[in-house]
Amino acid sequence: MSELAIIENAALVIENGIITFFGKMQDLPSNDFNEIDCTDKVVMPGFVDSHTHLLFAGSREEEFAMRSRGFTYQQIAEQGGGILSTVALTRAASKKELKKNARRYIHKMIQKGTTTVEIKSGYGLSFDDEIKMLEAIKELQKEEIITILSTFLGAHAFPPEYKNTPEQYVDLICSKMIPYVGEHKLAEFCDVFCEKNYFSLSDSEKILSTGINYGLKPKIHAEELSNSGGAILAGKLKATSADHLEHISDEGIASMKEGGVVAVLLPGVSFFLNHNYAPARKLIDNEVPVAIATDFNPGSCMSYSMPLMLTIACTQMKMSPEEAITAATINAAAALNLSSEIGSIDIGKKGDMLILNIPNYKFLVYHFGENHVYKVIKNGTYLEF
Repeated sequence: MSELAIIENAALVIENGIITFFGKMQDLPSNDFNEIDCTDKVVMPGFVDSHTHLLFAGSREEEFAMRSRGFTYQQIAEQGGGILSTVALTRAASKKELKKNARRYIHKMIQKGTTTVEIKSGYGLSFDDEIKMLEAIKELQKEEIITILSTFLGAHAFPPEYKNTPEQYVDLICSKMIPYVGEHKLAEFCDVFCEKNYFSLSDSEKILSTGINYGLKPKIHAEELSNSGGAILAGKLKATSADHLEHISDEGIASMKEGGVVAVLLPGVSFFLNHNYAPARKLIDNEVPVAIATDFNPGSCMSYSMPLMLTIACTQMKMSPEEAITAATINAAAALNLSSEIGSIDIGKKGDMLILNIPNYKFLVYHFGENHVYKVIKNGTYLEF
């Protein structure tokens, strides 16, 4: 993760959206191209944000204010806040309204250098509303130039109507939601929030295993609030990724390594909620591939800035700038099963590039709070914003 393979005085050729050459300028096979002068700039792969909840209605700034005054999550929930407040607003919103809101965030993401994003459902928590969310995501996939991956997260929380019968909601997910999602190809992944007072280890395994049977690759929210065993389950199921991991155990790290699971760390959440940070150094030192994502959502990280996540990873999680950049590009692509297509500059990969107005790559994480993106190139095309 520390080797970026920097090329000085370089040339890069993109033809029909695909990289066909990269190397030293003097080795450029021809100069018969539409040329972009990147003198005194840095060119790097576009950011891959592999964990977001950006399809939602409303906002929760009042909860942020309450937390700053000392209210706990439970106290906020008792006053009508938390995930279920967003669920109520998302259920009330039309698909058109949800897409309009999401599109606004997507365009701002692109301006900050994100060229691929994963979007989860999980604020519907009913058959009709989860399907509404996934259909909205699928329509955005076709309508927006950014690459979008879809994840079914019906197991985000228990809806109020199943508060006293949670086992019935798990059955609804497995018997009705997942079969419909799989058969209609509404998502690439199935995710679950494995945590005390949410979905148990046995519930999580049942849900993810059902998803696998219907062609949905497993992901898991694991060890965010406590050591629930989700990372061990991720290794057992050979999940694409296990995300959060603030309270991961040594056994969980070993299981993820053996199962080839990518660790998706979300530094913005720990920063925003003032919680523990995931042990990035320990994961890296134990040869678990580490990715960084925003977890953009209205409750625990109202930020879609990947550069900010990189700076937090360096200052709070003891990652080097090189490791953070790797985590936000090629490793993040691996967390979406896309590392053969995007995430690095290589012949045959998509031409998803950032031109940064900075003197060197370290400046990206050093000068935080500033948007250093000069130009975004997606599939070989300049994006105007």
